[in-house]
Amino acid sequence: MRHYLQDYIGYKLVQIVKQLRHRAEEALNTLHLHPGQEMLLFQLWNEEGLTQSQLVENLRVEPPTITKALQRMEHAGFIARTQDVEDARVFRVYLTPKGREIQAEVQNIWDALEAQTVKGLSEVEKALLGRLLDQIDQNFSA
Repeated sequence: MRHYLQDYIGYKLVQIVKQLRHRAEEALNTLHLHPGQEMLLFQLWNEEGLTQSQLVENLRVEPPTITKALQRMEHAGFIARTQDVEDARVFRVYLTPKGREIQAEVQNIWDALEAQTVKGLSEVEKALLGRLLDQIDQNFSA
């Protein structure tokens, strides 16, 4: 049996992610954010003072990725890194006022992306899609 690339679920997922990333990038650029940096901000909006190691684990990225993102975001004024009082080798990451100010705008961007992503799907279909994507994620995490 012959398979066409377009028939693979993985290919479809890659194409969707490219489109989503492109649209996110366009919108986030208006806030002077690079794609992925908003994920770091979402973590800090939920809990400030996380360490770089905690961010690596929570976001499932490589340490150099977080290091570069933190450097850029600190330079742009969105976050500040402070040495841990108990362990001088550890730095904790905190939002600056500028980092807090853009929360609603970033949330609106992601709300719009989510609405576009699931447009035309029923609530049941959205729940099923979420469950299916969780299963695919688990398949790769195992």
